Amino acid sequence: MPVTDLLERNHKLYGDEVALVELNPMMEETKKISWKEYDLVEASRHRPYRREITWEVFDEKANRVANMLISRGVKKGDRIAILMFNCLEWLPIYFGILKTGAIAVPFNFRFDAEEIKYCANLAEIHILFFGPEFVERIGQIVDTFDKGRLLFYVGDGCPTYAESYRELVADCPAKAPLIRIEEEDDAAIYFSSGTTGFPKAILHNHESLSQAARMEMIHHETGRDDVFLCIPPLYHTGAKFHWMGSLSAGSKAVLLKGATPEVILDAVSKEKCTIVWLLVPWAQDILNKLDSGELKKEDYNLEQWRLMHIGAQPVPPSLIKHWKDYFPDHKYDTNYGLSESTGPGCVHLGMENTHKVGAIGVPGYRWQCKIVDENGQVVNQGEVGELAVKGPGVMTCYYNDPEATAACLKDGWLYTGDMAMQDEDGFYFLVDRKKDVIISGGENIYPVQIENFLAGLDKVSDVAVIGFPDERLGEITGAIVEVKPGMTCTEDEINQFCMALPRYKRPKKIIFAKVLRNATGKIEKPALRKLYGVEKLVEKQIEE
Repeated sequence: MPVTDLLERNHKLYGDEVALVELNPMMEETKKISWKEYDLVEASRHRPYRREITWEVFDEKANRVANMLISRGVKKGDRIAILMFNCLEWLPIYFGILKTGAIAVPFNFRFDAEEIKYCANLAEIHILFFGPEFVERIGQIVDTFDKGRLLFYVGDGCPTYAESYRELVADCPAKAPLIRIEEEDDAAIYFSSGTTGFPKAILHNHESLSQAARMEMIHHETGRDDVFLCIPPLYHTGAKFHWMGSLSAGSKAVLLKGATPEVILDAVSKEKCTIVWLLVPWAQDILNKLDSGELKKEDYNLEQWRLMHIGAQPVPPSLIKHWKDYFPDHKYDTNYGLSESTGPGCVHLGMENTHKVGAIGVPGYRWQCKIVDENGQVVNQGEVGELAVKGPGVMTCYYNDPEATAACLKDGWLYTGDMAMQDEDGFYFLVDRKKDVIISGGENIYPVQIENFLAGLDKVSDVAVIGFPDERLGEITGAIVEVKPGMTCTEDEINQFCMALPRYKRPKKIIFAKVLRNATGKIEKPALRKLYGVEKLVEKQIEE
């Protein structure tokens, strides 16, 4: 069924039950946005940063968004982008777009102005919903947008170049529009990166989204009484499709703004969360504060917390072992996936397989996996090759990029670009990434972008960026910098130059040395990794 049917079902069956809670511990009461006028749900009096909506309000808000969009000429197949931080408005807007038959296009809120412009053009978007945090960035490029492209502002103080979302939906009908949606209809575009570091637009249909919802509920046995704590941004396929397990089960979820150990444990305690998805840094931060005594388990009500799972980066087995010291009754799972495979879960460890931590796991619900050599032939068990996956969550294509699509989609199989091996028990282990994308704290970092930036420093002759293992973040960026002959350059100069980059893209390790290139001029990154002792993650995991 189309994923929108799940929302309508929950409205009918559980309409007066809470669907979503937004927690923002950093929000001052004077900055709180009341939903009383247009959402029928009043913010909690004793917690000024807390808002909630029921399944009825969720669905009705999505319907209002859909009817507003249709009144503005939106039709099936149009592309509509969302550039917002996590909030109660995010998912109703997303589902409102889907209810029109249009394609929802979430934007990474880390995008700078030029990246927003690039992705808007790549996906050929017709409309952009954006929040107050992005007024300046949109303002920098608004004059370059096509005149027919509409900008809808979600927040207080609408800029002159946009229209107010609240005013647009205030009087729109709350009943579902009469748009027939099939599973094979296009539903969403997410962004990834190719080997050049430029984003690709990944197109999924409604079957992909419904598969993700059903799979998540089955993998984690999500039930009506569960409460899912969602911390990562909703533009991220991991966050979105882990939450869809709650959609499938008809259970409550909490959108938390903030990821400090105190904030996470407080949310779990007060909202009675049972399922929490963490990134490695957040789990490590919690353990560090428990170890130091800055946090004490007994100060929180955590008895109901039954599952902690991790995704988006390799997980050190030592971390999970340590986690079990504090939370021996917790079930654990890890999930592997790509935006091209509707996010996490095409391979997953399984809650019953904690003894295999370090592996990415076994094929997920309705998925198949194989490891192949350069000729596409399946390798022997225990040998390294490229991981390929097949299932109902595989993307339709890279939007408007048939060449890139053909390179990774072959006979229904998605070639992931990740090198892996399968052990004697049938569990898959990642060995190395065929592509050079660095994953730091769950975020993709594209070396080419940083290399091109550093090449702009006049003292730099050549530069290569590779990932170095890091206990907390999974990987950190390291830059091998070759200085021009006759010049000297210091680490401080490099760091100062990189202040113009977003913080997460700045190299954390600087090495002054010759950059190794092959006869065709390509950087020999495998040789650089070997030279600087960057261990293959699977070897470290197996040793632990």
